Amino acid sequence: MENEKFHIKIKNLIGFFILLFTVYCLLFTSSVKADEYDDLQKKINELNRALEMSKAATAPLESTLVKLEKDIADIREQIAYLEKELKKKEEEVAGGEKLLSFQQEILERKVRSLYKNMYQTATSNLQVIFGKNLSEVIRILGYQKSVVNDDKNTISDVVLYIKDLEEKKKQIENQKVKLAQAKENIDSQAEFFRKEIAGAKKYQIELGKEIANLTARQQEILSAKTGLFSTSVGDVPAADDPNSRPDYNPGFSPAFAAFSFGAPHFKGMSQYGAYGRAKNGQGEEDILRAYYGNVRFETVDTGGNINTTAGSMNFEDRYLLGIAEMPSDWNDNNLAALKAQAIAARSYALSYIGWRMNNRNLGGGSICTTEQCQVWSSGKANSPPDNWRRAVSETRGKIVVSNNSNEIVNAWYASTSGGYQESYASLGHSTPGFWDTKNGRSGWTSEAYEKISGSPWFYKGWYKTRSGLSCGRSHPWLTSEEFADIVNAAIVYANGGDISGIFPLDVQSCFGGSDQPWSRDRLKQEADKYGDGLTSVSSVSVQYREDGLTGKVIVNGREIDGQKFYKAFNLRAPGAIHLKSGLFNIEKK
Repeated sequence: MENEKFHIKIKNLIGFFILLFTVYCLLFTSSVKADEYDDLQKKINELNRALEMSKAATAPLESTLVKLEKDIADIREQIAYLEKELKKKEEEVAGGEKLLSFQQEILERKVRSLYKNMYQTATSNLQVIFGKNLSEVIRILGYQKSVVNDDKNTISDVVLYIKDLEEKKKQIENQKVKLAQAKENIDSQAEFFRKEIAGAKKYQIELGKEIANLTARQQEILSAKTGLFSTSVGDVPAADDPNSRPDYNPGFSPAFAAFSFGAPHFKGMSQYGAYGRAKNGQGEEDILRAYYGNVRFETVDTGGNINTTAGSMNFEDRYLLGIAEMPSDWNDNNLAALKAQAIAARSYALSYIGWRMNNRNLGGGSICTTEQCQVWSSGKANSPPDNWRRAVSETRGKIVVSNNSNEIVNAWYASTSGGYQESYASLGHSTPGFWDTKNGRSGWTSEAYEKISGSPWFYKGWYKTRSGLSCGRSHPWLTSEEFADIVNAAIVYANGGDISGIFPLDVQSCFGGSDQPWSRDRLKQEADKYGDGLTSVSSVSVQYREDGLTGKVIVNGREIDGQKFYKAFNLRAPGAIHLKSGLFNIEKK
């Protein structure tokens, strides 16, 4: 029973910490807009937050372990006491077993005596019947009866003694098993907490190193390169840049370029993917189920006003009509893509302001009208295109509800994921992670829905910042020497080396400042510490992971972790050349 209470206590403690962590995440992450995730500076801030969360979560674990160690000591004292009692019982049983053979001899003797006396009693009864010496026979019968009763009592005592001895032996064996289990469970629970705390400490150290490895200036350069990129399509489709395509001729060879699949973030509904699915004949509910998983659709009362940074306005008849997140000419398959967008935008806005299934209050919170939340246009609200007006009107009040949590879904969405949708969790609901193609992983990339819809961001080489800064570069292609230099940076970064001089060589002319980037020769010397650095590149290939990221970059036969290459590339690549996504490819021509 004590052991069972202990397990319940441990389970309750673990459940409590999980609940705390979940509440923390909901409080601090539920309002994060999809398209904030493309900024590497934001990722570093997330690392800092993860570090603080880990420390906060570890502190109660440590205090719990202290209490647990005390509980363990108390329980071990109880175990020691029980073991002493068991030892006494074992000694008692051992002594009883020594007497057992003697008791068995008594038992056999008394059985024989009982049999004999019973026989004599029967003979005496015959004598009575034949009338011989009646008084003597009566005396003998009385004596024999007392002897028989004495034999019966002795036999009964011996049998009970043997039975009691066997019961004690069985109890001792059962208690030994229980004590052994209690010891094992106590030790394993303590070891579990020790490992959890040790793992958390190790994780904190690693996070600290990763954060410390990037100087403030390097973070600034990364932010300038990648920028805050709006990943929703917007009211007008993104223009395609011929120089960003893999078929562009840079005018030299060999040439190397990094191409990103999609542009962060990659969670929730892919807008171009929804358009591709609509072209393929899917309706709005099928589209939304594909991206949000185990959900249903409910029509609720959304009459009333919503508070926004542009003022209070009618939710359905002005706010939703002014959502400028998807081109209104996407009208394939009876407006399926636009209807999916309307339902997702409605669900996102309601979840953002705190509307819940058990608290249906439109005035509970406020939402911004920029890409940090959802882009809203007064011009579009004043004169909404017919297709968008129909999409909003024909889905009026319709929202996405989780079958897991029975709560409204915080329906994130973005333009282009590159063919893999990452899972995310919010408000008790988790979306699936999957290859967004007609045929799963084997359909990537030829059957990706974003490719079917013609997304210009599905596969692109990025060489400009969001503001248009290109640092004199007109394409993303690199010479063999330039690419080898980036590979050397990746070798140093992947091995945890000194990266204090890893800046773009043209950092001063491109981004200003007084940084002193290492020369190519100096960076090669740093890479030489971890094997031979490179001066040129003869071959390059990549390998992908099942979770939608580039797993390895293989240069001249040397393997480098794909995600570390991704960071090093953005640190060292010249000008504004950068990778937008952790799912990328390297091409050579």
